[in-house]
Amino acid sequence: MEGKVSWTVADAVDYKGFPADRSKTGGWVPAALILGIEIVERLSTMGIAVNLVTYMISIMHLPSSTAANTVTDFMGTSFLLCLLGGFLADSFLGRYKTIGIFASIQILGTATLAISTKLPQLRPPPCHANSDSCKQANGFQMGILYLSLYLIALGTGGLKSSVSGFGSDQFDEKDEKEKSQMAYFFNRFFFFISFGTLAAVTVLVYLQDEVSRSLAYGICSVSMVLAILVFLSGTKRYRYKKSLGSPIVHIFQVITAAIKKRKMQLPCNVGSLYEDTPEASRIDHTNQFRFLEKAAIVAEGDFETNLSGSEPNPWKLCSLTRVEEVKMMVRLLPVWATTIIFWTIYAQMITFSVEQASTMERNIGSFQIPAGSLTVFFVAAILITLAVNDRLIMPLWKKWNGKPGFSDLQRIAIGLVFSIFGMAAASLCEKKRLSVAKSVSGNQATLPISVFLLIPQFFLVGSGEAFIYTGQLDFFITRSPKGMKTMSTGLFLTTLSFGFFFSSFLVSIVKKVTGTKDGQGWLADNINKGRLDLFYALLTILSFVNFVAFVVCAVWFKPKKSKQPAMQMGAIYGSTSEEKC
Repeated sequence: MEGKVSWTVADAVDYKGFPADRSKTGGWVPAALILGIEIVERLSTMGIAVNLVTYMISIMHLPSSTAANTVTDFMGTSFLLCLLGGFLADSFLGRYKTIGIFASIQILGTATLAISTKLPQLRPPPCHANSDSCKQANGFQMGILYLSLYLIALGTGGLKSSVSGFGSDQFDEKDEKEKSQMAYFFNRFFFFISFGTLAAVTVLVYLQDEVSRSLAYGICSVSMVLAILVFLSGTKRYRYKKSLGSPIVHIFQVITAAIKKRKMQLPCNVGSLYEDTPEASRIDHTNQFRFLEKAAIVAEGDFETNLSGSEPNPWKLCSLTRVEEVKMMVRLLPVWATTIIFWTIYAQMITFSVEQASTMERNIGSFQIPAGSLTVFFVAAILITLAVNDRLIMPLWKKWNGKPGFSDLQRIAIGLVFSIFGMAAASLCEKKRLSVAKSVSGNQATLPISVFLLIPQFFLVGSGEAFIYTGQLDFFITRSPKGMKTMSTGLFLTTLSFGFFFSSFLVSIVKKVTGTKDGQGWLADNINKGRLDLFYALLTILSFVNFVAFVVCAVWFKPKKSKQPAMQMGAIYGSTSEEKC
């Protein structure tokens, strides 16, 4: 029997619901099959997003700012829906079914997009570039386009919330060998999915511009079908973990119980608060957000009698460990808030920067680089930065400092610094481009200035993403309670969502404040007649102010542990001799 137990994973089951056999389930091969879904998702989402602004302007004839906001709203919704996907996975479907269902939804979205770009009835009539008489897409045409985009967004949200979690489920944290394999999996996770982005901004964008958009989007659909088949082929080899319930519900239970007992006074002795968690699983008590601890005060009517005995009503009484879990999540919020601005800057790389590129000389000999493919420098910066950090910086840092690498907060800080310099470079480059545009006579479609002038902004922000993405992923997974990993991953992805939404909001405000009735202003309908350099300068200033706020939050983050003695199980019903503070 002991031999049998040693070959099973305690908290995982196989596809039949039996304890998972370590030798037949989990490990690198199943994790790689799951990773394939994420690579194709990145191929589809980024392949569409980086070149969507040019489609909106040149084919659907939308104004520059409207096109940019369409893209950022699409991306923002994609990441916001990660919370929905995580909730469904934790509460009802499980990660395996969530991945299968939402991957199918994304196929439906990309197929609809392929059809909408193929049929001429779903596009306005073509017109000459830079003409002022172009007819904008009507409500029906935009409706079909939005339907396809938000089906893709829904699919993306469901996938991103579960793929990394289901991948980590394939490794047993209690086994040292598998624990090291899981660490390697997360370290390489971002590296591998960047190849999906690389294929998107090169091959897929080229097909959209030079062959057919409908063909490119059709390839996205077929690729996801193949990825699902590969994913399903590993069904018998996956490890499945039982859901512990939605962490969102647990958080609301603590908040609700604390509010109900807001007029009660906390005891001086922490040991007098309710605790039913095994000692090995308890979380050290901290002195921050003590108001929430009122949820652990035992009061009359907190316990309910049922067939199995007396149990606490979770909406009236929560264990102190559950309260500390919620505290841990609340403690993440200041860092969460100060990383949003980075993704606002990232949004400019796939909107206005692509529009900049479309006005510049992009020829290498007889070959013209698609405007959307300029983001290849962005992806290249990510891959180069990750490689240099892994092979050069980390060994030197370990030799000098004795630590294996930068901490999660240090990586986030480095990413924010890169983004500040990236926006400053973007402002200077745009100022140069505008000076050339003003010196050219007529309404010239392509300006006599090389597109490679944009490389610094792509490279700096790309290098920043390499640090901040891995830093955020590490921060939100390792600094959150064990039972709330999916929730914290979703919280991380909402920084991307709110970054894109803030970009849309900022563009709308700047357009309203600086714009004129004839479509002029900082963000003019024609980018050559605007002042995008000032918009980039504004983002540089906002990024610097945000960085200062982040440093303050990072210093504050370290919680102060309580000096009170350890909690006692005997205090479940409260102590008769407890003192009030």
